[in-house]
Amino acid sequence: MTTQTFRHLTSTLSLTLALSFLSTHWIHAQPATTARPGGKLSRSIQVSLEKVADGFADPVNVVSPRDGSGRLFVVERPGVVKIVDKDGQVLKRPFLDIKETVVSSFLEQGLYDLEFHPDFKNNRKFYVHYSDMWFNGDSFIVEYQASADNPNRADLDSVRVVMQIEQPYSNHNGGELVFGPDGYLYIGSGDGGWEGDVIGAGQDLSTLLAKVLRIDVNTSSADRGYGIPGDNPMITPLQQMVLFGVSEERFAQIHPNARPEIWAYGVRNPVKMTFDRKTGDLYIADVGQNHWEEINFQPSNSQGGENYGWKFMCGTHPFPLSAKNAPTVGVMPIGEYSHVTDGICVIGIGVYRGTKYPSMDGVYFVADWGSGKFWGMERDQAGQWQMQELLDTEVRPTGAGEDEDGTLYVTTATSNYGGPVNPYDSEPGALWRLTEKSKSVAAQ
Repeated sequence: MTTQTFRHLTSTLSLTLALSFLSTHWIHAQPATTARPGGKLSRSIQVSLEKVADGFADPVNVVSPRDGSGRLFVVERPGVVKIVDKDGQVLKRPFLDIKETVVSSFLEQGLYDLEFHPDFKNNRKFYVHYSDMWFNGDSFIVEYQASADNPNRADLDSVRVVMQIEQPYSNHNGGELVFGPDGYLYIGSGDGGWEGDVIGAGQDLSTLLAKVLRIDVNTSSADRGYGIPGDNPMITPLQQMVLFGVSEERFAQIHPNARPEIWAYGVRNPVKMTFDRKTGDLYIADVGQNHWEEINFQPSNSQGGENYGWKFMCGTHPFPLSAKNAPTVGVMPIGEYSHVTDGICVIGIGVYRGTKYPSMDGVYFVADWGSGKFWGMERDQAGQWQMQELLDTEVRPTGAGEDEDGTLYVTTATSNYGGPVNPYDSEPGALWRLTEKSKSVAAQ
């Protein structure tokens, strides 16, 4: 199926659904602080995509070890990680190959991400998140080390299981891994699948699903391969019961059944999360249901515990969309866009903090897998978020990352939904660099 055909079918279906809804309901207006496409950034900015390498099998992410080597590591969904050296050459021998452990027969399963330990240059540790074949697709987060003898090879014998997340269905597994400025590992966990959060994971604090998790990989205990940061928001210390004389604010902080790993909740399928390396702010691109995609934001001074609304909300809209007199629940997103006009699967790229492209500094970039559109987001002088379309391409963004300098990269693949079961039967994907337009040639 060509991109043009896909767009036509998606647009037709979405438009039919939207017109059916609008015939009997008003559009649910977004708060003033939630941006939609059509805004204007405060500076003149033009960007392009420059192809770096291609020939990848369903690439879904790209990561830098930040070790001074200039290498980029491309994550392929079937369970392979390949190295692109500083000259843009793809090394023939993969860094990691765990295809025999990873199940990837369904598009939303596979090897989701790789993240290097902040001290990777010294301890050689890195972490992968994947759907495990032998545990019926459960999410596994596993620690490895790079080989002491060959930095371009992983030491498979160094494997250590950090976390297992049970998955009731084969979709909405999230998968993102990212170390925060605090040195803790943040994990994007989806609602476990099917559609519409049928198990109610979004607002259920007793499950790891539909959450942003925060763990300490530098410690572990007898019953888990990680530690719990002492300031995680859902920790309820053991205490005696006091019936009177306790404030409402204190009671609101007591969650005896909550999982202590939880940092934030109410997300549907956070496929991409990224920290602004300058400010420490966290951006969460959360894939939506049938009508809206959303971008959530957590400021660097957050103490955690945010509720982003799912499944009561999808973007700034109630779920289901036809719900009347529905309450507004949780923290509203900073950005959203409609399936009718702009795409069907949000992919967060990141905030540019590099040195090569000054006009891009401080802009958060986001794209859509279905439409190939790219937007830039930032606050205007009044503090309102703006969302400006910057590119309308034929590529299909699947993931992103940044190099040691801060330059942003994007992986693309057709990743046929409902298409070939074998990812190697799909059209090969590619790695792109996001640049100022004057210094590159736009993607065709």
